Amino acid sequence: MESVVERITRKHFWKFHGGIHPPEQKFITNHKPIRHLPLPAQLIIPLQQHIGAAAELIVKAGDYVLKGQSLTASQHPMAVPIHAPTSGTIKAIKLAPIAHPSATQEPCIWLTPDGLDKWRERIIREDILQLTREQLLDIIAEAGIAGMGGAGFPTYIKISHQTPIEFLIINAAECEPYITADDLLMREHSSMIVEGIKILQQIVQAKYILIGIEDNKPEAIQALTQATAQLADCYLCVLPTKYPTGGEKQLIQILTGKEIAKGTLPVHAGIIMQNIATCFAIANAVLDDVPLIQRIVTVTGQALDKPQNVWALLGTPIQHLLDQCGYQAENNNQLIMGGPMMGFSLPTTQIPVVKTTNCIIAPTEQEIPSGNHEVECIRCGQCAEVCPSLLLPQELQWSAKANDLPQLEKLNLFDCIECGACAYVCPSQIPLVHYYRVAKVDIKQQKLQELKAEKAKTRFEARKLRLEQDKRQRELKHQQAAEARRAKMNSTDGDNAKSAVAAALARVKAKKQATTDTSTTNDAIAVDTENSIAEQQQSQVAAAVARAKAKRLAKQSQTEQAPEILEKIENEPKNTKSNNPSQDSKLQTDSNSETTAEAHHTVQPNTVDAVAATLSREEKIKLVIGKAKQKAETTQSPLTEPADAVTTSIASNKQHADDRAQRIAAAIAKAKAKKQQTEKQ
Repeated sequence: MESVVERITRKHFWKFHGGIHPPEQKFITNHKPIRHLPLPAQLIIPLQQHIGAAAELIVKAGDYVLKGQSLTASQHPMAVPIHAPTSGTIKAIKLAPIAHPSATQEPCIWLTPDGLDKWRERIIREDILQLTREQLLDIIAEAGIAGMGGAGFPTYIKISHQTPIEFLIINAAECEPYITADDLLMREHSSMIVEGIKILQQIVQAKYILIGIEDNKPEAIQALTQATAQLADCYLCVLPTKYPTGGEKQLIQILTGKEIAKGTLPVHAGIIMQNIATCFAIANAVLDDVPLIQRIVTVTGQALDKPQNVWALLGTPIQHLLDQCGYQAENNNQLIMGGPMMGFSLPTTQIPVVKTTNCIIAPTEQEIPSGNHEVECIRCGQCAEVCPSLLLPQELQWSAKANDLPQLEKLNLFDCIECGACAYVCPSQIPLVHYYRVAKVDIKQQKLQELKAEKAKTRFEARKLRLEQDKRQRELKHQQAAEARRAKMNSTDGDNAKSAVAAALARVKAKKQATTDTSTTNDAIAVDTENSIAEQQQSQVAAAVARAKAKRLAKQSQTEQAPEILEKIENEPKNTKSNNPSQDSKLQTDSNSETTAEAHHTVQPNTVDAVAATLSREEKIKLVIGKAKQKAETTQSPLTEPADAVTTSIASNKQHADDRAQRIAAAIAKAKAKKQQTEKQ
């Protein structure tokens, strides 16, 4: 069998299925040199410009940055940094529309150039052979290089595989109409492109280098032929012009005859492919320490006065490019980013240039009609005939309209490279690629939701298992502790534990008995107290009765002595006082001997004697009788008062006894409650 190299040497290449030959329209810009543009007034730099994850922002609003300075840092394998395209001040970091068919808004850095275009410090490397493979990969990664001819896959990941590589393919086909960016790059910078190819070869160590280019670029072919003359095992393959020859799988099939199976990558077949513009960026990064901050963009279309290829800084608004190329808005009805086959319409001219932007088309209505006159599919089958991926575009479109996502996956929707060949030949003007893009997004979102649900389920099950394990560990721990206690009780040392338990039980029993004894004692105290109160009351009543009897006897005695006192009064001389002071004192003493407390109720004897001297006998007798009665009343009053005092004292003592009995009853109830609580414990 003829080898790949033999077929290439004879210029006998393989073919892929389908393909079309649309009008090229490359003549509009392929005869003009690449132009350098003045700095725009504002740069809008999206944080993510490639497939993968966005890098972490390391600057903030108000910072001054130099040209080539990193604005983000790579913390994820699929993230590459972005750099300042020129020196200036970061005005803001906010959302802005990005280069995407949906014109979705993403975080962007708004950089205001200062016009100085001042570089950061750079390292110029002249001998790259002294650099190791890992060092070269690090330089490419730090330069933020991603694929510049397609989806923008991070380059350092693509070339870092350890798989043996047989073919390093350089894609210089640039098959899509209107686009001439790679063509002009090969003409003007072929030597730098070859330096980039050498660096890639130093990294991947491929057996053969194949450069695929279409035959509609004669000047570029000549330039590459001269530049690669000294490059070993390098073959410049000039291919017939056919769209989409520049597709990765299609170019691999044409050059090697190998078909990349579904779900696999070219590297699995020993093949690595890189774009011409990517090779140029790699050489710039490794040799001159220039990160990916600009690229060539084809600005074309009949609505422009000066269509041409320009060096555009990343982040340059499309409006700035249009202004530099003489844009006539009145002659244009739409703007397209990318080629007419795979590009998409722009909703605004403030969309910035990114790493994958290779073309801006400003066509007239006659050049590319903007109206959508979609009608029903007539089942002509032309879309299937031109599909380079051997798909069934009409069935994919029906399933996409019905939102039948499982059927779309069965029909291998993700094998579609969105080349637009099917839509180009469709007589019903159905925008087939648009349906496919929407369906792909829906499927990706559904899978993302399923993945999140699966992760949540996994976390839930892991948590459930962890809780069950914790429960079993706790039960085992309690069981082991119980067994240890039982073993300790059964061992020799367990005697001490038993003694301690017995002592504790004895203390509880003693406390219970003490509570019972306290209750009994309290009851006895209450009974004794009541008996004492009763006896005290009885003794007080008896004493009061005795005092009353004694006072009645004293009254009777005083009444019997009244005649004797009268006789003495009569025998005394008139208007004289008693000559015997002792006798007067004796009388007064007898009068006051009954009670001292009642002296204010009794008439003094001297006063009676003084009055009696001026009275007749009858009046004297009456006076003595009155005095006796007065003494009797005076004697009777104290008898009543002590009785009342006794009654009050008895009542007070009874009240005191009742209060004390209540306190004793409360203490007894408290002791009983404490006893019951002790018994429960």
